[in-house]
Order: sequence, then structure tokens, then C-alpha cells
Amino acid sequence: MNANLNIKKSFEAAESLMNLQMGTINKSVELQKKTGEELASFFKAEAEKAQKLSTPDEVLAFNIESSKALFELLKAQGEAFTTMANEARVAATEELSKLTS
Repeated sequence: MNANLNIKKSFEAAESLMNLQMGTINKSVELQKKTGEELASFFKAEAEKAQKLSTPDEVLAFNIESSKALFELLKAQGEAFTTMANEARVAATEELSKLTS
């Protein structure tokens, strides 16, 4: 009887962990989609701005500002992925700790 309870608990834990994995993968795919759309919008807007430049100084200033904005966007996107990964790690750790209790 005790063996049946242990097997049932193991299957429930495995199922729960797989659900966590699927949820994390779904979140990751959605986040990748969002970041791709953000990058596409960024480059489209920057291309439109670049068409209006007429002097070398404007081009240089635009290039510097555009690069800064791109790096900030990439930083924010990286932070979003880090947050998602940390949340998934915490959830998985909590689920695994249930196995040992």
C-alpha cells in the first residue's frame, strides 16, 4: 500500500514538473514573439528617422542615439527573460521541495 502511495506521489510530481516546463516554454515562446515584434518596430522606426537625415553630423548623432536606444531595448528584453527564468526556477524548486517533504 505504501509503495502505491509513493508511486502515485512520484507520478503526480512528474506531472506537475512537466506542466511547469510546458508553462515555461509557452511563456518563453510568447516572450520571444514579443521581443521580435519590438525589435522589428524599433528598426522600422529608426529606418524612417534615418531617411530624414541630411548632414554627416545628423547621421553621427542619429547613429549614437539609435545605438543607445537599441542597447537599452536589448537590456530590457534580457531582463525580461532573466525574470521569467528566475520565476521558473523558483516554481520548480518549490515543486521539488514538495517531493522531499
